[in-house]
Amino acid sequence: MAGRRTAAVGLVAVGVVAATMAPAPHGSAAADGGRACARLRGLEIPREVIGLPTRGGAVTSAQQVAPAASGATGGYCRVEARLRPMDAAAPSIRLRVALPDRWNRKAMMFGGGGYDGTIPDVTGQVPFALADMPTPLERGYAVFASDSGHQAPPDHRPTPSLDGSFGTNDEALRNFAGDALKKTRDAALFVLGEQYPGQRPRHSFFAGGSSGGREALAVAQRWPRDFDGVLAAYPAWNAASLNLFFGHAARVLSRPGAFPGPAKQRLLHRAVLDACDGDDGLRDGVVSHEAGCRFDPRTLRCPGGADRGDHCLSDRQSSAVRALSSPLRWKYRPASGERGYPGFPFLSGADMATPLLGMGTEAPAHPMPLDSGYGAQFWEQWVRYFVTRDADYPALTLDPLRPGRWQRRVSRLSALQDVNDPDLRPFARAGGKLLLLHGTADELVSHRSTVQYFQRVRKVVGERATDRFARFYLVPGANHANVETAFAAGWDAVAALEEWTERGRAPRGPVVTDTDPGAGGRTRPLCAYPGWPRYDGSGDPDDADAFSCRTGASG
Repeated sequence: MAGRRTAAVGLVAVGVVAATMAPAPHGSAAADGGRACARLRGLEIPREVIGLPTRGGAVTSAQQVAPAASGATGGYCRVEARLRPMDAAAPSIRLRVALPDRWNRKAMMFGGGGYDGTIPDVTGQVPFALADMPTPLERGYAVFASDSGHQAPPDHRPTPSLDGSFGTNDEALRNFAGDALKKTRDAALFVLGEQYPGQRPRHSFFAGGSSGGREALAVAQRWPRDFDGVLAAYPAWNAASLNLFFGHAARVLSRPGAFPGPAKQRLLHRAVLDACDGDDGLRDGVVSHEAGCRFDPRTLRCPGGADRGDHCLSDRQSSAVRALSSPLRWKYRPASGERGYPGFPFLSGADMATPLLGMGTEAPAHPMPLDSGYGAQFWEQWVRYFVTRDADYPALTLDPLRPGRWQRRVSRLSALQDVNDPDLRPFARAGGKLLLLHGTADELVSHRSTVQYFQRVRKVVGERATDRFARFYLVPGANHANVETAFAAGWDAVAALEEWTERGRAPRGPVVTDTDPGAGGRTRPLCAYPGWPRYDGSGDPDDADAFSCRTGASG
């Protein structure tokens, strides 16, 4: 049964969706859209319209796409374009723009993921979307995205987003680190202006998760006037620091006897839930107060500390789990100023055994097994192509705590990749609004790192001033990319950004829905940091109205 808050939020969302899907005053018929689309073919994109150096670009194709049979997605013009690099040896930036026949006078840019290298689906969805929520394109947005300035081999194993080979080229590396965002945005707006003569977006938004979340914070920091609203989900904002932690984790897990296999990973996760799940007043498979959960893996110790099978953890395995769950600091000071990484919530709710994004099924080694987990492979690519630029370099021999002759290179990369300027006052003065979301069961980008970033923003900007333009929500039970998780949280963040940027109404009492088909549509309050949801002790445990946002201890 939907609760009062659920119904209220639903009414707001439906109203906004209906408004944004309505035909724009100058809405054109499909035939007119098709003719306008055809005129874009071969269009030159002047270098002068792009805010960072390029040699201009061109539209390589423009194809009118008929409305979907379901009627949900109207007709649109699908535009492909390339931006020429300054360095002839660098790859082009490939971008895609979806221009709807009935435009709502708004634009949405999507961020990428991993090492990028492919163009995100411009007909797709934003992070943390509700299951049946209209996509931005279905709402009438002009949507665009790029591959960040390089093209990953489609057959790269285990996924194209793990190909870092572009890092041997300086311009490609700068584009990936952030320059491609500005170039893509400016080129896309030029194309948009050609499709809709005399019209510019009334509002522009950016949405991304993981590397795309880092990109979301990058546009707010570097180009504060380019976007009115930004959705940053599970952002890898301190990318170089995260890479160093990945290296630390890979080296720890590569030690003889240290790697806990999948069965032991599941054993650990069940034990953590048994210890902490009820601390929020309800046993529902979700650790709501992650900060209050501190499970000791030594309670699973094998007799004598040796590996005795899948029902226990050896001393080496327990030590490895504690290392991955603890803060890491390095003694040298990189150019970005980042001195450490806060560790992962494997002892407070995150599942090491999630497919691809967890710790994998094999210990890291040289050469790196394909089943060693995403983080270990991310580290290997970074060491080979970003740091040493030697495709044969054995990544596990580079110590992230003592990088030796590579320390200067690591430092330079930190300045390039860590998007860590907390002074968002220019973005706020421009009227920008920021929604920051992170699941507390994230196994690939620690939510504790995002907590650190937001605390810095508050310190620099001030708590009250921050509250006027930013909201940070920790989502209990949600993991990285919000898939195969304890609580697959769904929320209409697009509607929330529209309400805030266009009508000045900040999110109030938001509610998330578990989008897992087997969850029965259960809801929880989305608590602004540092709040977390606690069951009130009565009422429907699947209804957000039976929970209150608390701060502090679990009791």
